[in-house]
Amino acid sequence: MEQRVRALHEDLLSAWNRRDARGFAALFAPDGESIGFDGSDMVGPAEIKATSSRIFADHPTAEYVAKVRTIREIAPGVAVLRAVVGMVPRGGTELNPATNAVQVLVAVQRDRLLIASFQNTPAAYHG
Repeated sequence: MEQRVRALHEDLLSAWNRRDARGFAALFAPDGESIGFDGSDMVGPAEIKATSSRIFADHPTAEYVAKVRTIREIAPGVAVLRAVVGMVPRGGTELNPATNAVQVLVAVQRDRLLIASFQNTPAAYHG
């Protein structure tokens, strides 16, 4: 299951990096939630798609780069992924430290592996 969860996270970040709201939202369970960098909460693929579409239309979103730290299966068919991420502004080559984050993704096996919850928390990395 570990490789499938890793691939799901990669697909999520790839959809974001392509600014593909439909592809991003399609990875979520019907009751899946996405909690954004600013704390905004979206529930269900329709809301996630609509909100992501507005974000992509209104902002030159940066691209994610990620390092997965852990993937743990916590119950049959349920796994938690934790990653650290940075973002490179469009046209840039350097990470923007103001957008460093820790991501937690909860994957659940339904008819296929889907995201039950995704949280993107700012990380200052003091010290």
